[in-house]
Amino acid sequence: MKKSFHKTLLTLFLLTVFATLSFAQFHRGVNLTNWFQANSPREIQFNKFTKKDLENIKSLDCDVIRLPINLHSMTSGEPDYTIDPLLWYFLDQVLDWAEELNINIIIDNHSFDPSGDTSTDVGEILKPVWRQIAERYKNRSRLIYYEILNEPHGISSSLWNAIQGEVINEIRQIDTVHTIVVTGTDYSGVDGLKEVEIYADTNLIYTFHFYEPFLFTHQGASWVTPSMEDISGIPFPYDPDRMPALPSQYNGTWIQSIYNAYSSQGNENWVDSRLSQVVQFRNSKNIKVYCGEFGVYMLNSENDDRVEWYRIVREYFDENNIPWTIWDYKGGFGLFEKGSSELFDYDLNVPLLEALGMNIPPQKEFEIKPDSVGFKIYDDYPGELINLSIWNEGYLDFYDDSNPAKGNFCIHWTNANRYNIIGFDFLIDKDLTYLLNNGYFLRMYVKGNTPNTAIDVRFIDTKESEKESETDHPWRKIFTINDEIVAWNNTWQYIEIPLTEFVDGGSWDNGNWYDPIPGIFDWTKVDRFEIVAEHSTLSGVDLYFDEICISNKSPVDKDKIPEPKNIILYQNFPNPFNSATIIKFYTPEYLHIEINLYDLLGRKIGKILDGSYSQGMHEFIWNVNRSLGEKLPSGSYICRVESNNKIYDSIKMLYMK
Repeated sequence: MKKSFHKTLLTLFLLTVFATLSFAQFHRGVNLTNWFQANSPREIQFNKFTKKDLENIKSLDCDVIRLPINLHSMTSGEPDYTIDPLLWYFLDQVLDWAEELNINIIIDNHSFDPSGDTSTDVGEILKPVWRQIAERYKNRSRLIYYEILNEPHGISSSLWNAIQGEVINEIRQIDTVHTIVVTGTDYSGVDGLKEVEIYADTNLIYTFHFYEPFLFTHQGASWVTPSMEDISGIPFPYDPDRMPALPSQYNGTWIQSIYNAYSSQGNENWVDSRLSQVVQFRNSKNIKVYCGEFGVYMLNSENDDRVEWYRIVREYFDENNIPWTIWDYKGGFGLFEKGSSELFDYDLNVPLLEALGMNIPPQKEFEIKPDSVGFKIYDDYPGELINLSIWNEGYLDFYDDSNPAKGNFCIHWTNANRYNIIGFDFLIDKDLTYLLNNGYFLRMYVKGNTPNTAIDVRFIDTKESEKESETDHPWRKIFTINDEIVAWNNTWQYIEIPLTEFVDGGSWDNGNWYDPIPGIFDWTKVDRFEIVAEHSTLSGVDLYFDEICISNKSPVDKDKIPEPKNIILYQNFPNPFNSATIIKFYTPEYLHIEINLYDLLGRKIGKILDGSYSQGMHEFIWNVNRSLGEKLPSGSYICRVESNNKIYDSIKMLYMK
């Protein structure tokens, strides 16, 4: 009897362990937003967050990160939706960091348009995308979770439930281990959760989002229709003495409806009543639930009211064992002080952290000190505490791997319009006076293909006030790179520009031009560094930049610049095109080259180029009608460069008659 009793206890223990392992092992965390939410992998600023950020997040007593990714934009498109290798390169590193730090991480498919309905054909994208993810990560740790789709909306619950079920089955044919996060329609709200199907698969978590009452949480939001930018000062809880009048432009809109309801909804009881529906649904269905997003937009809300809302919601979650990830870490809903540089050691919103029950690291006062050593501006990625700030109408790629001067990547810029800018914004203004006075240089590698090209590199100082002033403007220090500095012969050139050789360049401020004033540029408050097509439109001009830094020492291997080892086919321009397009290719030696056109099924359409070419870069204009007549229908095609019956490179082209 005693032996049987012990066996029963062991069985119960093992069942408990299995059940625990089958579900979420996380409690609370953050969304890392505006990182992988890009239109392609090449627009991801990968070093915006680093392993150190994950360490900081964990130190707040967080054990989970939700990583929103515009997954559908990371593919080749229909029909195969093949995920770009560059996304794997980035995502693998993030998952490595999470596993090293023992942090759970949710791969959130954030491919959605808040103003456009979820397509009824979305399953045709979801299934191939999730098959690839499951195949790649099926043998990784269970710290990784798969979230099928963020906030489906404008699609019936029955249809969405069926599509979501098909995607679950697709994943399970490959990966039976990792937990899948599923959701309901209606933007994953409380009401949508109650309409979600309870699937047979038991290794699921059912997620919902909570932004209620919406009038309070989204005051100031510009992305809703109509815009709520003119809604501000909504108190929480509701206080008739503090309640602002509703601007007249909202009369007759849905915003007037939620404004009129706010006196009954803007309080703790109403919040609890809404969240209690989640708990009742969870308990009645015997499922796991998780709040993937909740928060209050800080732009037009009072911090004390915002903090109170977070305290109420977080305490309800904790009391009812609902895991959560706040939207977001940095940004308009984030954990940092409004208007700050969002530095972990200086700018955390301490009352908000207290309301969320997080650990509170010591905060320090920030003081700008002169840079005493050089620093990287671009080295495969933008440097530390540097964000990209771009205005570009041509083609720009920060991860060109065809022939970097150093490292894995370089910047490739082509067909820039006049005044287009590649900007590197210093999150903390730079005091460069020491470097200026001690012989430091701007150093970089440059490559171009067109003689008589001229571009500017420049520093911009900080405008102190938004008020108009005779002298307070974002002043420039400029240097022009032209044929006197660089031989534009499609080979890498190493250049060094003393900081003392930058000259006053005036200012463009609020649509007005201000002529240079000698000595007015403030080297103690440098806001950004820019590369600019200042002198003309650069049609057909290919420019490359690498290893941009401020330094007082030349790199030892500055002259050891590699040439490409393989045949390279560059993206055609324009693309899409309707009659003719420019095609460029590089061959490392004298070779017979063929460039052929194929349809998306791999069937050869015709020959574009056939001949022998010497080492170097070559370009030509391909006229579709002259080459193939008028028989080529509009659509997507694959262009391949081949030599000796071997395919070396390919690009996707879009032809529009």
